Amino acid sequence: MGLFSGQMANMVEWQEYRDDVIFWKWKNDEIKKGSRLVIRPGQDAIFMYNGKVEGVFRDEGSFDIESDIIPFLSTLKGFKFGFNSGIRAEVLFINTKEFTVKWGTKNAVNLPAPGLPGGLPIRAFGIFTCRVTDHMALIDKVAGIKEQYTVEDVKERVVAGLDPLLMKWISREGKDMFNLQANAYEIGQGICTDLDVEMQKLGIAITGFSIQSVSYPEEVQKMITKVASQSMVGDMGRYQQMAMTDAMAKGGAGGRMAVDMAGMQMGMMMGRQMADQMGQMNQVGQMNGQPGGQTAGTGNGQKPNFCPNCGTKTGGANFCPNCGQKL
Repeated sequence: MGLFSGQMANMVEWQEYRDDVIFWKWKNDEIKKGSRLVIRPGQDAIFMYNGKVEGVFRDEGSFDIESDIIPFLSTLKGFKFGFNSGIRAEVLFINTKEFTVKWGTKNAVNLPAPGLPGGLPIRAFGIFTCRVTDHMALIDKVAGIKEQYTVEDVKERVVAGLDPLLMKWISREGKDMFNLQANAYEIGQGICTDLDVEMQKLGIAITGFSIQSVSYPEEVQKMITKVASQSMVGDMGRYQQMAMTDAMAKGGAGGRMAVDMAGMQMGMMMGRQMADQMGQMNQVGQMNGQPGGQTAGTGNGQKPNFCPNCGTKTGGANFCPNCGQKL
């Protein structure tokens, strides 16, 4: 009997060759006497008999099914292996690790926007994380009719219900349609909460959801870029001043050029000031009765009515009666 027992025994185990499988069903005609159950890190094992859950085992290790497992099963705790008979049972292995999944909208989502009757079409991309939290719900809703369940299956279900959630949370509280990245965290948290409520029905929790990018139609993106460029024009004067100051501080050819430019600007400013002063002097001369705005002798032999030095009325004299200035 000992000679044949090794040939009858089974190794009930799940060697994970793929990282995207959430559960996998070990299915054989029967579990033989001497068989062992192997549970690896990140796995749970669920014994099922006649479609009913008999026991859930979470401790990792290698276990003798007859002595370590059967005594803990609901209806099979008194089962005795025969020489040629075994248990016709199924073992479902659950991957308990957290999965990180990339998502993206399949089609453009038309968001309600002022002035756009058809809405503003956008596309969004990001990641979400999930893991199994309720074994019974997963078995009842999914595992009972499938041999395995993958991350792609979860992704399809999430993306299918994503469009209305994006519209709900982006439109909520009047979000800026042209600057959605500024509110991406808040929008993602709201979507995560709603998705988690739905996926918990399958025994899967959505533990995180983030929006990494939002894309607009090409025409809208060009408009956004143009508006951003125009908003910078008002700061160009300040930018040029700062750039010139920085170049002067650093010296070198760029610094000398900046100094030359600064000198030219100062010369232009002085020229404008001198022109302004001349204009003011002309106005004063005209107010004092001098033709052409002259306030003093112009070389035509006429004596000034007022001293150009102290302003005292001269009365046609050759010298100022107050300060002695020659007229």
